[in-house]
Amino acid sequence: MELLVTYDISTTTAAGEKRLRDIAKVCEAYGQRVQKSVFECLVNEAQLELLEHDIRRTIDRNQDSVRIYRLREPF
Repeated sequence: MELLVTYDISTTTAAGEKRLRDIAKVCEAYGQRVQKSVFECLVNEAQLELLEHDIRRTIDRNQDSVRIYRLREPF
């Protein structure tokens, strides 16, 4: 399936700046950057679960926002 992953990471602290770098690395492992905080990813169901797990492990849910939009389902 084709996904669009976007994120907004709070960078008011050094920890936030590290999370920003880390989330970019996570997204780069699954797709291609199309803007600074936007990635297009082509994944299967198992890879989607891993991506979501890696994102949850990386972000601070109280300060950061990550959105995953499904663009196209497999045929």
